[in-house]
Amino acid sequence: MGAHGSAAEVEITKLGYGKAKLWFSVTDTCYILSFAIIMLNTSLHNPNVKDKPSLQRFISMNRGINNGEDLPTEILTKLYASIRSEPFKIPEDDGNDLTLTFFNPDREGWLLKMGGRVKTWKRRWFILTDSCLYYFQYTTDKDPIGIIPLENLCVRTLQDSSKSYCLELYNPKGQKIKACKTENKGRVVQGKHQSYKLNAASRDERDAWIDAIRASITKDPFHDLVSIRRKKVTGNTSS
Repeated sequence: MGAHGSAAEVEITKLGYGKAKLWFSVTDTCYILSFAIIMLNTSLHNPNVKDKPSLQRFISMNRGINNGEDLPTEILTKLYASIRSEPFKIPEDDGNDLTLTFFNPDREGWLLKMGGRVKTWKRRWFILTDSCLYYFQYTTDKDPIGIIPLENLCVRTLQDSSKSYCLELYNPKGQKIKACKTENKGRVVQGKHQSYKLNAASRDERDAWIDAIRASITKDPFHDLVSIRRKKVTGNTSS
């Protein structure tokens, strides 16, 4: 389905208030909301976070994510209340919930990240865990400003005239990476990168990051099948 396709009906369940049906104008809305919920869950139930996000803040950070429109306030309020009352857990895990996400990482440290619109290098604190790469502005921040799921991605060294120890995260299919980031006003948006360029402080550090990221990359066995099916549907629609 394209960005301007027909509305997608998504059922959200197990939220403590029964089954609610949402009509999203684009399928990416559900994706962006999912990461907003992960951030909310971590912030509300992390014992080290003293300044808990309010309902108003949660609603504000999700403004305009439905193809420029707002989601119903009632739904966001129920999501907030449900997560505040009981944190969710990863299915079939070892009993740990997402409150520990950022406290037992596979790797963490400072990296330089090349910006999107403005092509400048910015220093960010990166945490690698659960097949996702999170980045923060400061080590003391309670919420990440970006999340990069590593599913179906690749990583490699990169030659750059301005930096000596670069690595690149990229989609081998040439598609945009399904990442999310937080804008200056706190709104969660989908990233538009086809690759992420990072720079480490040394060759050893760069190689260690590449090894750790490569070990964390997951492969969805249905990814290629879905891509082929999507191309067929697009071709039939065009014809």
